[in-house]
Amino acid sequence: MAQANSAARVDADVTEDSARPMRADARRNYDKILATARVVFTERGTDSSLDEIAKRAGVGPGTLYRHFPTREALVDALMKDWTDRVEADADAAIATALPARPMLLGWFEHFIDHITLHRGLASKICAAMDDPDSPMYRKCRVMGDANRRVVAHLDARGELRPDIDPVNVMRLVSGIASVADMSPEGLDVRPMLEVVVDGIVRG
Repeated sequence: MAQANSAARVDADVTEDSARPMRADARRNYDKILATARVVFTERGTDSSLDEIAKRAGVGPGTLYRHFPTREALVDALMKDWTDRVEADADAAIATALPARPMLLGWFEHFIDHITLHRGLASKICAAMDDPDSPMYRKCRVMGDANRRVVAHLDARGELRPDIDPVNVMRLVSGIASVADMSPEGLDVRPMLEVVVDGIVRG
């Protein structure tokens, strides 16, 4: 199933790229902007100045905005390989055959690592979850589907409380990620995740 999802996602990306073929110089500028944005977002967060990114990439602001009309479009482009890692972590969690509590704690910790990749990213992902017009919406759906598979796997094993909604679980964990993202480095999210896990695992 994961392979089919990945293939469909790759096909969609190829279609999008094929619809907008780039000249060699445009592709170089595109790649420079992405590489620079990755560094700047890591240093200062996803609310960093786009004009600064353009300057450090050696391109004009107009060039940046032609490739990425909005900040969300730039963040979305940086997350293309992110979707594969999210799905791989969900597959790995399911494959461990661990009991529900350690499996969920491990999966949720990876989940938070993904959506706090750059400072400010967690809040943007949370906002995009309910916004089909957001460039990041498709990435949020991948994340939601991965979480749904883990929850459904444990539910089928009878290890969760009845009527657990995977969407609400994702919202809770995303909220913890937002707290971690806005807090000083080194915040231990494990106690908060334990509260969530203990609330959904069958006693």
